Amino acid sequence: MEANYLVLLDFCTGQIVKIKLTKEEKSKSETYEDFEDFMRTELQEKYEFRTKDVCWMTCEILDERNYNI
Repeated sequence: MEANYLVLLDFCTGQIVKIKLTKEEKSKSETYEDFEDFMRTELQEKYEFRTKDVCWMTCEILDERNYNI
């Protein structure tokens, strides 16, 4: 599965953050052994989140469902 999207659940702010990774970000992420290390060093400051405050997942295709909105 290719990581095209990064989805974060920030439990300190109550935010859901959805990031579509650029080609450059995807390519750079592959140079890291651990995706979380990539997040910490490359994405955390750019997208203004703290890895210690989020649960996260990557996915190839982002599909969403919302209820009672």
